[in-house]
Amino acid sequence: MIASDSKFKVTLPSDRELEMTRTLDAPRELVFKTMLDPDLIPRWWGPRRYSTIVDKMDVRVGGKWRYANRAADGNEFWFNGEYREIVPPERVVQTFEFEPMAGHISVDTLTLEDIGDGRTRVRVRSVFASKEDRDAVLSSGMESGANETYDRLAEILAEKQRVGSKR
Repeated sequence: MIASDSKFKVTLPSDRELEMTRTLDAPRELVFKTMLDPDLIPRWWGPRRYSTIVDKMDVRVGGKWRYANRAADGNEFWFNGEYREIVPPERVVQTFEFEPMAGHISVDTLTLEDIGDGRTRVRVRSVFASKEDRDAVLSSGMESGANETYDRLAEILAEKQRVGSKR
């Protein structure tokens, strides 16, 4: 195990893989819809110190996505990928590329598991072309950024459930 707190874990299943796991206090269907809503991506994707821009998000097999994190100084860091498989509300398989490191593409499998009591286990397994690619991502600060991203997602899910319960 690389990183772990009570909710977020990063493990290395093999030399070319990393896996992130987080439990969220929200039903699987809501987690799925929230994670694939282009209007909500800017509110949770990436660390708080960045604003997030959704350039495109065509949620269908073969559809492309492209986002940027914008720093306070105006610098932008672009990411992109293509959806390979979408199985609502349980799985999304997509490619992931950090554009400044073009050509170093991982295949990410998001799995959402209903664990009861309105909670969902989120698991993202990333498979890289090489151990060096995986290790470069690990050394980039990805762990703290991903943990913060999941904290932000949890906040939106809690908000959506509060609003939904008032109806």
